Amino acid sequence: MDLNLNMSYRKLISAGFAVSVLALGTALPRVCLAASGGDAVVAQVGDKKITLNDLEKSQPAQMLTARYRTYMAEHDALSKAIDDAILENEAKKEGVTVDQLIDKHVKGKFKEPSDEALRVYYDALNTDQPYDVVRPQMVDNLRQLREKKAREEYMKSLREKNKAVIFLEPPLVAEANVGNAPVTGPADAPVTIIEYADYECPYCQKAEPSLKKIREQYSGKVRFAYKSFPLPSHPHAQKAAEAALCAGQQGKYWDFHERVYEKNGKGLDVSELKELARSLGVNGDQFDKCLDSSAEAANVKQSLDEGLKLGVTGTPSFFINGHFISGSLPYDQLNDLVQLQLTKGKQTSSAGNSSAQMADR
Repeated sequence: MDLNLNMSYRKLISAGFAVSVLALGTALPRVCLAASGGDAVVAQVGDKKITLNDLEKSQPAQMLTARYRTYMAEHDALSKAIDDAILENEAKKEGVTVDQLIDKHVKGKFKEPSDEALRVYYDALNTDQPYDVVRPQMVDNLRQLREKKAREEYMKSLREKNKAVIFLEPPLVAEANVGNAPVTGPADAPVTIIEYADYECPYCQKAEPSLKKIREQYSGKVRFAYKSFPLPSHPHAQKAAEAALCAGQQGKYWDFHERVYEKNGKGLDVSELKELARSLGVNGDQFDKCLDSSAEAANVKQSLDEGLKLGVTGTPSFFINGHFISGSLPYDQLNDLVQLQLTKGKQTSSAGNSSAQMADR
C-alpha cells in the first residue's frame, strides 16, 4: 500500500476510535500513528491497549473491506484525473479548449434520427401522449445515449494513444502466501497471483479468460496459485474443489481446472465430475475413491480458512504480490496491476545492483 493511502486510512481508524472512546468517557493516550505503524495504540480499555495489528487479527474482513473501499474511491478519482489530463493534452495538440474538443469529436457526431426511426421508437414507448409532444424528449434521450457512447469510444481511443502509468496500489496483505495451493509458473517469477475462487461462481467464470490470457502473455514472469473458496450458496462448489485436487493427485489438476470452468457452473454433480475426470485419462477407480472418501476435503477447508483469516468475504478475490483486489477484473485492469509489479521489481533490482556496485568500489 502506498504511504499516503496508509496514512489516510490510519487517521480514519484513529478518528473513529477517538469518537467511540470519548463517548465512553475514557481518556485517550497520546500516540503517533505514523511513527508506530501497526503497533500504534488506537484505544485503551483499563490496562489493555488495542493496536492496529490487533484489529487486523481480530477483524480481518472488516479491516480489509475498509481499506479496499478507500482504494476504490481513490482509484475512481484517479481514473477521472487521468481522463482529464488526457483531454487537456489532446486539446492542446489541436489548439482548442477541452469543451471545443468534446464538441468536435463527441457532440458533433450526433445526427438527428429520421422521423421514420423516431416513429419506431415512439411506438415502442407505448405512450398515450401525442407523437409531436413526445418527439423532442425522444430526440434528447437519443442524443444523450449516443453522445455517451461516442464519448466512451473517443476516450478509449485517446487512452490507447496516451498510455498512463498508474502507481496507486491496492491494499497490501503481507500474510497472503501460496502455501500448498496448486501452482503454475516458476517459483522465482517476479509476480505471484493468488486467486480465491469458487467453481460455481459466475463472476469467477467471467474472470477466467482474463487470467488465462495473463498466464499465457507473461509466461515465465507470473506464478499463479488457485485456492478454493467454496461459498455455501453453491451446492456443487465443495465437491468440484475436491475433485480438482483429486485429479491433481494424478497430475491433471490444471487440465481438470480448465474443463470445469468451461462448464460455466453447470454439470458439476459428483457423477459428472467423475465422467470429466475419465475424459482426461485419469485412473477412474483411484479418482472415485479419492472423491467419495472426501480425501481432499481437509485441504479445501484449509484454503477456505486461510482466505477468511486474510479477510476474504467473496469470490473471486486476488492477491497480486500481496495486494488485494476483488471482483471479476477486466483484462486491462489486471494487466495494469501485473505491469506495475513488474516495474517495481525492475526498480528494486536496479537499486540493488547500484548498491552492490557502490559497495564494491
